[in-house]
Amino acid sequence: MARVLIVDDSLFQRRNVRRILKNEGHEILEASDGAEAMGIIDSDDPDFVVLDLLMPNVDGIGVLTSLSDRMSSPTVIVLTSDVQDSTKKQCLNLGASMVMNKPPDADELRQAVNGFTVGVAI
Repeated sequence: MARVLIVDDSLFQRRNVRRILKNEGHEILEASDGAEAMGIIDSDDPDFVVLDLLMPNVDGIGVLTSLSDRMSSPTVIVLTSDVQDSTKKQCLNLGASMVMNKPPDADELRQAVNGFTVGVAI
């Protein structure tokens, strides 16, 4: 299974995503903002990042921008309440593999992470 970093300033959202993915056997790491996330990415090398966009300190766009400058980075799924097409396009252009609306559908999130884990984009 994969090592997944959940990045969201909402404890409720992190718990919800953790519950969904932990039941699939994934190892879960958590960060409450983008600055903390970048430290965890550097030290723990997660396979996946489930990333919120609106957070204090460094936001999700800042994380995506930092990751896009690297030779190797984890697969990123963005979870956001922002439903604008321009936001989705910006995230995908910065390297996100998928953008999902909050709250995530449990089956859709499981399928996305499990599909990317075996190298199959959903």
